[in-house]
Amino acid sequence: MRLDKYLKNSRIIKRRTIANDACDAGRVMVNGKAAKAGYEVKIGDVVEIRFGDKAIKFEIVKVLENPRKEEAVDMYKAL
Repeated sequence: MRLDKYLKNSRIIKRRTIANDACDAGRVMVNGKAAKAGYEVKIGDVVEIRFGDKAIKFEIVKVLENPRKEEAVDMYKAL
């Protein structure tokens, strides 16, 4: 699954276009490297997103195509 789609499906970022813009701006890192929106995520990847002076870091646990709201929280583990 593409990184921008994963961020939207897991409800970390509300819209896919915003996730795409964040990736293009270099604010999303996967395993310590800047990642583009088309990066194929896999279980075990560590993603870090910078929002201004704040950053969130999480590990990908599941990759689900169409998760329900309750399942979306189980797709990642905060670090």
